Amino acid sequence: MGWSVALACASAGDPAEVFRPGLVPDPDPEAAATLARGLYPAATLAATGDTVLDFALWPFEDELFVGVFDRALLLCDRRLFGLDEDARRIADSIAAALPGAHCGVLVLHSVISGCWFRWYEAAELRRDVFVTAEDGVVVDQGDRLPVEAPFWKAIDDGAPDVPLPFDPEEFGLALAGAHMFGRGIADRGDDGFLPLELPLRRFKLS
Repeated sequence: MGWSVALACASAGDPAEVFRPGLVPDPDPEAAATLARGLYPAATLAATGDTVLDFALWPFEDELFVGVFDRALLLCDRRLFGLDEDARRIADSIAAALPGAHCGVLVLHSVISGCWFRWYEAAELRRDVFVTAEDGVVVDQGDRLPVEAPFWKAIDDGAPDVPLPFDPEEFGLALAGAHMFGRGIADRGDDGFLPLELPLRRFKLS
């Protein structure tokens, strides 16, 4: 469908159990603002309302979306798309913000047709992978996660990686489903829970 995503998601526990019906944001109105200010201490931050993950996945450049939950954090921030030192700083910060949590960072862009994914365990970076349809495998560091296996099979069997022999979007969404939410990001489970309906707080940065 052509996803554009700039998302970090941390959970303290099995994501299939953490992300469940009835999950609501921290009732403290300052919880999300505190996380946002920690990422951008020099910026002026203004809360501009609430929305859901479906709307927040690809923010404007002057905004970000934050969700603080019991045992989970979500951040949507287009600066992750920079794939640069600042993007890595943001990813590292979210991974360390929830003690003992696992954290996935997913960046997809429908026009460029690429996927950047980082995986942390207790704030330690375990996996860093960046692939594009045209340039193939740009970064492939750390042990591959089990859900990746079918995507890499052709390359491991000797096929060239340019052009990439698998779809970067499918690759990223598979990682998100297995490691970030415990289900597909757009899949409503039998329990009625749909990740895209998770509530987030919206902020403007200046």
